[in-house]
Amino acid sequence: MAVLAGRSVFMFADQVKIYIRSGKGGDGHVGFRRELFVPAGGPNGGDGGKGGDVIFVVDEGLNTLSDFRHMKKYCAPNGEDGGKNRCHGADGEDLIIKVPEGTVIRDAESGRVIADMSHGNKRVTVLKGGRGGKGNQHYATATMQAPKYAQPGQRAMELVVTLELKVIADVGLVGFPNVGKSTFLSRVTNARPKIANYHFTTLNPNLGVVDLPDGRGFVIADIPGIIEGASEGVGLGFEFLRHIERTKVMIHIVDAASVEGRDPIDDIYKINEELKAYNPRMATLPQVIAANKTDVIYSEDEDPVERIRAEFEPQGMKVFSISAVSGKGLKELLYYVRELLDALPKEAVVFEQEYDPNEYNPNDNLPYTVEKSEEEENTYVVEGPKIERMLGYTNLDSEKGFQFFQNFLKTTGILDELEAAGIQEGDTVRMYGLKFDYYK
Repeated sequence: MAVLAGRSVFMFADQVKIYIRSGKGGDGHVGFRRELFVPAGGPNGGDGGKGGDVIFVVDEGLNTLSDFRHMKKYCAPNGEDGGKNRCHGADGEDLIIKVPEGTVIRDAESGRVIADMSHGNKRVTVLKGGRGGKGNQHYATATMQAPKYAQPGQRAMELVVTLELKVIADVGLVGFPNVGKSTFLSRVTNARPKIANYHFTTLNPNLGVVDLPDGRGFVIADIPGIIEGASEGVGLGFEFLRHIERTKVMIHIVDAASVEGRDPIDDIYKINEELKAYNPRMATLPQVIAANKTDVIYSEDEDPVERIRAEFEPQGMKVFSISAVSGKGLKELLYYVRELLDALPKEAVVFEQEYDPNEYNPNDNLPYTVEKSEEEENTYVVEGPKIERMLGYTNLDSEKGFQFFQNFLKTTGILDELEAAGIQEGDTVRMYGLKFDYYK
């Protein structure tokens, strides 16, 4: 098998568009046995080989789609044509395309899901290679002992797909920039995200595993800070919101100390509106509020944490007073999240297949026209991609080819349309370079 793996690039990418094409089937061969003392050797044309499939495979060592930034076109090899003496053409090698776990493959035009490479779905054939055509040895009959017709190989399938990485995590961290999400993640997991006191320190999604003493750990995903308007493409958060679509619980971190002068209650409402606008499902997820930076609350006025509790706990959102820096309140928060996860259904968030390219016959919906000629008397013109393709792979000089042509006119409804257009016996039908008289 041919295996494609791009160069390693230190650049995160979670959405790319690529062109893929399976291999065309090899054409069957028209050949005849030619040997001394065998004056009437029969047909011996071999079959064409099958074209290569395009197969997507999960690679556990990948965590980004960056490799696809440098290579946009992936084509599987064609099958070889059949040869004389019944020689079968070689099959084209399958093309293996490696992707990180959690990659969702969509049809670029419609956006429909083709495959979700997650939760045991490790290998998917997205495009099948074309079948090899049969050689003329298969078409010999008692009345047609020397067929000059061989079947062409089935055409390749091609498609433009979007690869979209949605990381697999149980819990998603959300919040405005600089509220302490990265510090929280580094404190409670094995992740080591970049931490600094400026907006958008986190430029890539970060994953971390929480190891609780009883062995009931879970995975947390931190994404770049969301700002107002993120669902409409403002800021960095929109680019990564897809990474929390698989999560089951949200930890909403807010700056309870209002270090940057923002109101934490207002922040929570704004972030939740952005989540809802991006994907309504996110509004239904259990949410826990982590009131962070309580170690720098010096006001002797109203406790901001209690104000947050009074606003959101009646709405079913538990509020925890924490300090990601000192570790205060983290244990209680994590065990509560674990209890929430245990109470939820165990089914993984998987994006169901909506479209199978292999069930689509590219010939089925090709257009054609049936019109009465304005230049030629008693002549009807049938044209279009469907007709052009049929004539390209049909040998009308052979008995079987002519039978196929007649059946094609009937089954496609072309004969019915000619009659509806007013054709009479003896009138001429023209299909590109082909002309014939019409008789019932």
